[in-house]
Order: sequence, then structure tokens, then C-alpha cells
Amino acid sequence: MTTLRNDLLLRTLRGEKTERPPVWMMRQAGRYLPDYMKLKEKYTFFERCQTPELATEITIQPVEQVGVDAAIIFSDILVVPQAMGMEVQMVEGKGPFLPDPIKKAGDLNKLVVPDVEERLGYVFDALRLTKKTLDGRVPLIGFAGSPWTLLCYMVQGKGSKTFDEAKAFCYTQPETAHRLLQLITDTTIAYLKGQVRAGADVVQIFDSWGGLLGPDDFEILSLQYIRQIVAAVKDEVLTIIFAKGAWQSLDAMAATGAHGLGIDWCIKASTARQLAGPHIALQGNYDPAKLLGPIPVIKKEVKAMLDAFKGYPHIANLGHGILPDVPVDHAKAFVETVKEYKF
Repeated sequence: MTTLRNDLLLRTLRGEKTERPPVWMMRQAGRYLPDYMKLKEKYTFFERCQTPELATEITIQPVEQVGVDAAIIFSDILVVPQAMGMEVQMVEGKGPFLPDPIKKAGDLNKLVVPDVEERLGYVFDALRLTKKTLDGRVPLIGFAGSPWTLLCYMVQGKGSKTFDEAKAFCYTQPETAHRLLQLITDTTIAYLKGQVRAGADVVQIFDSWGGLLGPDDFEILSLQYIRQIVAAVKDEVLTIIFAKGAWQSLDAMAATGAHGLGIDWCIKASTARQLAGPHIALQGNYDPAKLLGPIPVIKKEVKAMLDAFKGYPHIANLGHGILPDVPVDHAKAFVETVKEYKF
């Protein structure tokens, strides 16, 4: 077992004292890095995900080029619907497309709770290879989409700002919706446990569309399933929930027993802390678009963000994924400002 030389992220999630906050960025492995774009020209999206050597190379690029305190495995949340038997295409410039979406109860018959080793073994292989290649430099984060967020794509068939078809499906066919959410939950638990066996030090559950639901519906359609996942893995691995826009439920998310909660830039640090309580690590919450601003401004604002979270466990991160057109030196300025900060 290789000893971790930089365990800042793990110590922060455990609530231990650290000399500074750890820093990483959502979507750090990929689209803003020139070396990633070279690989993108040569291989399709799923080739990059399904080839462990490529996934490893992409995962490690930001560790070497931007200096982040953690690596997050290069993959996609939609590998889970794919493993469950749905066709998933990545359409250049448009995003995900699922040509045969779920519309009624009978459509669930085409889904399976897969043998994750068989269907998603390539992710585990990528984690093992990345872990070996990192050789203890930084921790490795694994991840999965939340059941609600995956349902959105599986029912809508493509990305959307409102996912009204997915919501209508849940409101008009609740029994079928809950059956689907449970199938996704069961698959996700097995998948994350496989990631832990393969070497993930931390796992993050991405509920990208949690913010589309009011507090009651968030509990019914999203959080009760996330709670099952956290309960199944939290004793085996450090766990972060990131439900974008669902900050009104931070107290309920903190009560799941997760070690960290991601927040976006639409909530003040003080409000988030008040809701989440003093013990859980908060992760975020720099607006990714602000990385397009001038470097001196980025440095000033990152310091202000760190000051706002000071005194309690905090992981410096963006409030959502890094944008494709962010210059690499701006991403570096974000990371370096955190690394220069001292409690």
C-alpha cells in the first residue's frame, strides 16, 4: 500500500486540522487542457472513457499541469444508464443523447441491474491504473450521478435546462418513477463499492439537477435515494454529495452521514455553514465563469472565498464544472492562490 504524500483532502473530510484548505476543480480532467484536446481529436468520448490507459492519462493531466490536491477519475455519469442497458451517444457540440428513452412502466423491462465488474470493469481498471501511476502523490476521487439526475437523462433522452418531461414522468407515473430510481440506486451502490475496491479514496455523488426540485420533491425524488447510497458506502470511503442548486436541503444532506457537501456560488458561505452545521466539510463555491476574469481579480476573490469559509472544514473548489474556454494559467492561479493560503 503506497502512503499518500498529500492527504489534505482526506484529513479535511475527516474533520481534522489542516494547514490550508485542499483544492481541486470539478471537470478538471478534460476540456480546457490542450493535451486533452489532442486526445479528443484522436478518440471518441467513450473510447477515452473505456480505455484505461487514456482515462489514466487524462485523470493525471491536471495533477501535473495545474497542481491540484486530488485527481478525479475521467469518466461520465452516463456510464451507469449505459451499463443498465440503455444506448448513450455523445453528440459533438450537443452533449448526451439517449435515443430510446424510458416513457412508461413496460420500458423498465429493458433495464437490468448489471454485474458491475462485467459492464463497468473498465472504470475499475482505470482507477487501479491511475492509483498505480499516481504513486501516492494525491488522493483519487471516484464518482457517480445521483439517481434523480440519471433519471432526468434516461426519461428526457437528452440534456435540458428544465427536464420538464422527466418531472412530468415522476408526477404522472410515480410508481414507475420510484421503481426506476431504485434500480439506478441499486446499480450505483454496486458501482461505487467497485470503485472503492479499485482504489478510490473519496467518492462524490453528483446531483446536477437536484436544484430543479422544491424541498419536498427533492426529498422524495432525490435525497431518499442518495441517503441509501451514502449509508451503503460511508463506512468504507469518504463521501461527498454535490446537489447543485439544492442548498435549501443542506441540513438534510448533512444528516445523511456524508463527509462533505458541495455548494454552488448562489449561497453565502455563512448561510451554507449555518444550514450544514459546524462539522461537515463544505466544498466550493467559486463561480467557474469568474475564472475568465483577469488573474489579479481571481487571486483577490479566491482569497475572499477562503476567508469566508475559514474556521471550519473547507475544500476549495468551483461551484460547478470548469468551463472549456478557461485559460490554463487562470486555472493555475486559482489553485496556486489556495496553496499559498495559510490558516
